[in-house]
Amino acid sequence: MSKVESRLFASSTSRQETITGPAVDELAQRFRQSVLPELDAAYSFARFLCKDGDAAHDIVQDAFVKAFRAYGGFKGGDVRAWVFAIVRNCYRDWMMAKRRVTRFEVTSIHEDDESPLDAIASEADTPETSLLRKTEAEAVRTVLMALPRPLREILVLREIEDLSYRDIAEITTLPIGTVMSRLARARREFAKSWSSDPAEARA
Repeated sequence: MSKVESRLFASSTSRQETITGPAVDELAQRFRQSVLPELDAAYSFARFLCKDGDAAHDIVQDAFVKAFRAYGGFKGGDVRAWVFAIVRNCYRDWMMAKRRVTRFEVTSIHEDDESPLDAIASEADTPETSLLRKTEAEAVRTVLMALPRPLREILVLREIEDLSYRDIAEITTLPIGTVMSRLARARREFAKSWSSDPAEARA
C-alpha cells in the first residue's frame, strides 16, 4: 500500500500552484494523521465490494488521491465514513469501466494480510485454535462474497467496520430505514447460507 502515499504526496506538488509552502505541509500532515490510518480498512472495504485484490488496490489509490485533493474542504465528522464514501464512488467508477467484463471469482487472501475477520480470536490462541479461527474467518468471507453486492456492502459496513446506521446511510446515500431493512435482509441471507451447508462453507 506504500504506492498510495507516493501518489498522494506526489499529487500535492501540483496543488502548490494555488496552495504553497506551509499550507501544503500542514494539510499533508493533518491528512497523514487523520486519514491515512484508515488505509487498511478502506482496502478491506474495497476488496469486499469488488472481490479483486489488485482492483481494490487501484480503487483505494484513486480514492485516497481524491480524498487528499478534497481534504481542504472536509468539514469534520467521522473520517472513516467520509473515506468509505469516496471508496464507494471509486468502486462505482471502476464497475462502470469494467462493465463489459463479468468477473465472479474471489481472490485468495495473502497469508500475511490481517483483516477484521481475522481479529475474532482471543489473545490466548493456541496454534490449533488459531488455525480453526483462520478457517472460520475464511468461511465467513466465502459466505459474504456470495451475497449480492448491496447486501454484502451493508453487512460489511455494519458488522465488520462497526459503523453507525447514520454513517452507513451517508456512505450509501440510502435512507436510514432502507439501511436497516437491507441489513436485516442481509443478516437473514447470511444466516441462511451459513446454515444450509456449513461444511461446504468451511471447506
